Amino acid sequence: MRTVILGIETQTDVTRRILAAARGQRKAGDDRISFEDLSTLWRVLAPKRMEIVHAMTGAGPLTIREVARRVARDFKAVHSDVTLLVNSGVLQRTEKGAVEFPYDRVHVEFDMMAA
Repeated sequence: MRTVILGIETQTDVTRRILAAARGQRKAGDDRISFEDLSTLWRVLAPKRMEIVHAMTGAGPLTIREVARRVARDFKAVHSDVTLLVNSGVLQRTEKGAVEFPYDRVHVEFDMMAA
């Protein structure tokens, strides 16, 4: 099962993780998609977009029309959301023009501390 961790990381954290991966210290299956802050995470992963991610989890490459059918939404609205998710690095486009979320499981992770 391939899991992705969606979370919040500072630029320093991202750099540290990249350097660890370059030294071969990356754990197998340690796929992450990071956002700079909580508001960006919530903006990108708004409820309707999370429905898209959920519908695509473990499904392989899909056309946008098929994604719209699976979430029972209008093609144009889904196209707009899919474009934002692709541009944010959450979804991937295939060579044939389909979109894919190549994971079987999603874990959302963030910490909130006192102000």
